[in-house]
Amino acid sequence: MKKTLTTCLAACALALTVSAASAGTYTQTKYPIVLVHGIFGFDNIGPVEYFYGIPSALRADGARVYLVQVSAANSHEVRGEQLLSQVRKILASSGAAKVNLIGHSQGSPTSRYVASVHPELVASVTSVNGVNKGSAVADVVLGVAPPGSLARSVLVTVSNGLGSLIGFLSGGKGLPQNALAAATSLSTGGTAKFNLAHPEGVPTTVCGEGAYAVRGVAYYSWGGARSYTNMFDIADPLLALTSLAFGGGKNDGLVSACSQRLGRVIRADYAMNHLDAVNQTVGIVNLFETSPVSLYRAHANRLKNAGL
Repeated sequence: MKKTLTTCLAACALALTVSAASAGTYTQTKYPIVLVHGIFGFDNIGPVEYFYGIPSALRADGARVYLVQVSAANSHEVRGEQLLSQVRKILASSGAAKVNLIGHSQGSPTSRYVASVHPELVASVTSVNGVNKGSAVADVVLGVAPPGSLARSVLVTVSNGLGSLIGFLSGGKGLPQNALAAATSLSTGGTAKFNLAHPEGVPTTVCGEGAYAVRGVAYYSWGGARSYTNMFDIADPLLALTSLAFGGGKNDGLVSACSQRLGRVIRADYAMNHLDAVNQTVGIVNLFETSPVSLYRAHANRLKNAGL
């Protein structure tokens, strides 16, 4: 009896050890993960992270995670060059050969730019609710504020001011802000032009998948298709309003479900809006959908299993 009990205890201890070891490396990718924010985004402002609670959840089980800051409002190309500079610094300090880029919103084309011009530095690009084929909201904004109008002048001034304020509060004071360039890049026409120069991973059909890998870079995406998800989230009413720009088509409040697709599509119909995708506002998300944080953890494990 004593021998049996000892054997059982030893087996349990071994199981717990194996389980702990496994949990400790669940998100441990070969290459560092770099999280890239979208328009009017930041790395963190005080204790509030743009990717709310996500970096710590990834690091808890082995991932090396870096937060970057690019212009809150500017073109894909300008933001992309800023990101490229930071990627080089991350590689130099970490000793890694490549990085895994995960971009939310405009962070997707920003990341795609780096992978397109320097694929040797990038292991993978993942688009999260990314603007890969433009946004009807940007089209509407540019339409109601035509060139030379007072509306455009006011909109650009206010938006540039907001971008500068975000940069100041988050430590990116010197980054240039150009809201008009941002809106143009995010429009359907602007994104189409960008995609001609940087087509990697972009679906060639209206709402399909793109190439899974191009020039050694793996492409993934996931996204949401609901604008209003939690009555206690102060941002949801605004996203419900902007979702009207899509004329009833599936969207997350700012980007259509089809525009969010890139490379290997994990899912593009989560019951999440544009901010839920980064666990905002401060963790107030759809209680009846998968936790956004768990999606990032599962994806890190996916990258790990792919040798990335």
